[in-house]
Amino acid sequence: MEVFQQDFVDLLVEYEVVRFGEFTLKSGRRSPYFVNAGQLRTGDAIARLGRAYAGQLLHHRIPCDLVFGPSYKGVPLAVATASGLAARGHDTGFCFDRKEVKDHGEGGSFVGMAPTDGMRVVIVDDVITSGQSIREAAELLRSSAKVELSAVVIAVDRQERGKSERSTLAELRDELGAPILPLVTVRQLVDDLHSRTVGGRQIIDDASKAAIEAYLAEHGAREP
Repeated sequence: MEVFQQDFVDLLVEYEVVRFGEFTLKSGRRSPYFVNAGQLRTGDAIARLGRAYAGQLLHHRIPCDLVFGPSYKGVPLAVATASGLAARGHDTGFCFDRKEVKDHGEGGSFVGMAPTDGMRVVIVDDVITSGQSIREAAELLRSSAKVELSAVVIAVDRQERGKSERSTLAELRDELGAPILPLVTVRQLVDDLHSRTVGGRQIIDDASKAAIEAYLAEHGAREP
């Protein structure tokens, strides 16, 4: 794991973004872990999250002129990521979409720096379930200007199947023609937290690790 990933895992634990136990997801599926990015709701949390997103983009050398976050959850992510990049010497624009198009004042479909022809755009979001919000974001950006979608960055890849045996991320990657970069995968998260303590606590014991491995064996994607 890179340093920014290790810091991100510590952030998830500290703010109880990821919990282990027994949870019922919206789909009705029972899961041995739960990810709730809504727990990251302080200035400290969002600043550290922005540094992690920026770290991923710089680690993969992703070209970026504009960071876009789908409303509403993607709004603070776009701002924090742009701020994190600026702190590393890469000043980029940021924007998000209006839920209702404004026809007065500055108008338009975007708040912040609107996309223009030739811009290299990165979409940021927390997690991907069906991928619909990312598809809609890419369509909006591409219909607004001749932009290049450089990458999509998300917080955690659950590594579960999409409509087929493949992962939702793999399906979306092929559809959009751009890399989908999670800060961590569930397997990375589990392996890391099983191998060490955080704040003197053992976050994942042998039983929890076995439960997650069994869950992924049943519901996990058959390829990346």
